[in-house]
Amino acid sequence: MQSEFNALVPVADIGGPTDQELTDPRPAAGSPDDSALLDAYSRAVVGAAEKISPSVVQIEVAQAARSRSGEPRERQGGGSGFVFTPDGLILTNSHVVHEATRIHVSFSDGRRFPAHTIGDDPATDLAVIRMDVPSHDAMDLVPAPLGDSQRLRVGQLAIAIGNPYGFQYTVTAGVVSALGRSLRSYSGRLIDDVIQTDASLNPGNSGGPLVTSDGHVVGVNTAMIPMAQGLCFAIGINTAKFVAGRLLQHGRIRRSSIGVEAQTTPLHRRLVRFYDLPQESGVVVLGVTDGSPGQKAGLRQGDVIVALDRKAVAGVDDLHRLLTDARVGVQGALTVLRHTEKLELHVTPEESQG
Repeated sequence: MQSEFNALVPVADIGGPTDQELTDPRPAAGSPDDSALLDAYSRAVVGAAEKISPSVVQIEVAQAARSRSGEPRERQGGGSGFVFTPDGLILTNSHVVHEATRIHVSFSDGRRFPAHTIGDDPATDLAVIRMDVPSHDAMDLVPAPLGDSQRLRVGQLAIAIGNPYGFQYTVTAGVVSALGRSLRSYSGRLIDDVIQTDASLNPGNSGGPLVTSDGHVVGVNTAMIPMAQGLCFAIGINTAKFVAGRLLQHGRIRRSSIGVEAQTTPLHRRLVRFYDLPQESGVVVLGVTDGSPGQKAGLRQGDVIVALDRKAVAGVDDLHRLLTDARVGVQGALTVLRHTEKLELHVTPEESQG
């Protein structure tokens, strides 16, 4: 009786690969190569990552700190960034390089250079640093192409590149989840027009680029919500362009101040109806700094600010938005409620020192 194993048909007899085919690394004639196996989504992510990766850097910083016993020590930290000019200027987050005593940046090809801070703005969590690059290396710098964050659409492909937990040049992809978000910076001010994405971000991604499918940077990755999934945020590149320009020009962002301590408060419905106010809240003055523009204008503790130059002020964040650098030294009309009386005070904001 023929054994069961002897009855089996040889592999070669049923059209299987020969020994040569099993060991030959070349694809068989007519078989698809890797590029053909990539779908449109994969090609978009691969193409964008390859285009922007030469511009992305890992940032290592040292900051002065103190131990629990009060002894001075050095704290190590870092994040991500990207080159945006041919001469080696890098955009990143303020919280990555703020008060750094030493900065180094590294590229994916192994090049590593010292760097220094040109300016940082905690209120928008943005900073510009410059690499100290020898002239022969400067020729090889590849600035990232910058896009237009105002043209983004919800659902659009979004690609994040950075160095989460020190894992260099990590690429994650998702979509633009929402536009026009507001995010509070660690300085306490609101950052407006923030992009929400579900492209995964982790500590170390901070300062890295958020990129569209065509490889243009549309945001600077800045934050994620701990314990949440798919809730990550990037500062729009249009905001970053404005801030970077001011930092390069002045080394800081000028903002105006009227010198008051204040908080948001609800307004009595009767006052809202009587004065036909467009909002149901305002800013109550808790204190006025001596010699400040607010004191010179006649502001008192307990006054409620409801408008500046006839633009509604529904809270402290509205007041911050209106007190731009353009208002430094420019007189404006401050509308306040004092008890039940509506007053208009003339205030000339000064440059904020905070």
